[in-house]
Amino acid sequence: MTEFKNVTVIKKANVYFDGRVTSRTILFNDCSRKTLGIMSPGEYEFGTTDKELMEILAGEMDVLLPNKSEWLTVKEGESFEVPAQSKFSLKVKTVADYCCSYIK
Repeated sequence: MTEFKNVTVIKKANVYFDGRVTSRTILFNDCSRKTLGIMSPGEYEFGTTDKELMEILAGEMDVLLPNKSEWLTVKEGESFEVPAQSKFSLKVKTVADYCCSYIK
């Protein structure tokens, strides 16, 4: 899917890590939500409330998922899932464009 139709976009940005990671929240008629964002190169750790599906639209990063000891390289066109109530780490190698889906 390359576009979303009939959605609500929250104007205020989600800004993390001194502006090196930003996103916008998109709300769907079925009450689901996604964020579309950009990550600058760097190292980050995030926590989840819901299960997340991270789709990488452009760029490349290494991901350390919960309870794993090896980093996974993820690049444009690939995705990864993160369990609810967990933390994961990223080493973003190039500017990354992403879509995060929150799964209840």
